Amino acid sequence: MSINVHIVPILSDNYAYILEGADDSVAVVDPGEAAPVIKYLEEHGLTPTLILITHHHWDHVNGVDEILERFPCTLAGADPEGSAPDSPAKKVIKARFDEVLHESCSFSFAGEEVQTLSTPGHTPEHLCYYFKESGFVLCGDVMFSMGCGRILDGSAAELYSSLQKLGALPDETLIYCGHEYTQSNADFCLKIEPDNKALQKRSNEVNALRAKGLSTLPSTLSKEKETNLFLKAKSPQAFKELRTLKDRS
Repeated sequence: MSINVHIVPILSDNYAYILEGADDSVAVVDPGEAAPVIKYLEEHGLTPTLILITHHHWDHVNGVDEILERFPCTLAGADPEGSAPDSPAKKVIKARFDEVLHESCSFSFAGEEVQTLSTPGHTPEHLCYYFKESGFVLCGDVMFSMGCGRILDGSAAELYSSLQKLGALPDETLIYCGHEYTQSNADFCLKIEPDNKALQKRSNEVNALRAKGLSTLPSTLSKEKETNLFLKAKSPQAFKELRTLKDRS
């Protein structure tokens, strides 16, 4: 991998990410809280040139303004105006976007082409960022390890389609998502498929990691294809029923 991905725990269960290229390029992804991100950057002597946003919920953007004050740099992501009229996103993001991104909008970071994927369902403007050369995708709150985001400003059909889009990436793709929900997602999936051997193995791995206070990420798309029941759903209706069960659990 030519780009190193550093995981920065923020808030209660969110992750921000710091991307570090071999050419010293640095990007911050979804800084829902500024202090831990700034601390990591300063302790490691890193200066960001880019902040990337997957979507505009407060726990992904609340640290943007403070980070920009400390490190003036480019802010890029989906147009906040793409949010639903009553979405809290419009009340949260205060800073001006320098680059408004959209589906199949490619841009360069650390000498690598990055593909922007439109992935609505959790929110209408949600974007994921696929780094083909380095082999990873930043998927925000669309896909979690063994889970997916809630349907808030979108529809089940949209979120199902977004998951299928991510599922079409190469199996070895590393999955970096926005929350540490893996343990609870594994528990839910095991209730639905208690005899799934791959799921049992993954759950044991996750429990061991969390017992040590370690992150369960990144996952890989191949693991998700075996264990993520939302990704495995055969139709939008089956997906909707599964998401409803999870919402009630």
